[in-house]
Amino acid sequence: MSRQHDIEAQRNGGLVRHLDQHDLANRWGLSIRTLERWRYLNQGPAFLKLGGRILYRLEDVEAFEAAQARDPAGAVQRPDTVVPAKATA
Repeated sequence: MSRQHDIEAQRNGGLVRHLDQHDLANRWGLSIRTLERWRYLNQGPAFLKLGGRILYRLEDVEAFEAAQARDPAGAVQRPDTVVPAKATA
């Protein structure tokens, strides 16, 4: 059985699932220290601090993962970004 903590809350009539920092570190293969550093540097997914406990909403984690998508050439895939055309001489 995994150590995953599921905290369920009602939000807009739906179920919201949260991960603690141990769960997220395991999901991404990172150390907890890396997640702590990201929070200090305002990087990584949005998080909640409830009574000294750090939680990540699953929807925020999945949105962060989607924002990290790259195409094979290494460019960021963002629909709101327009790539400027090359200037011709």
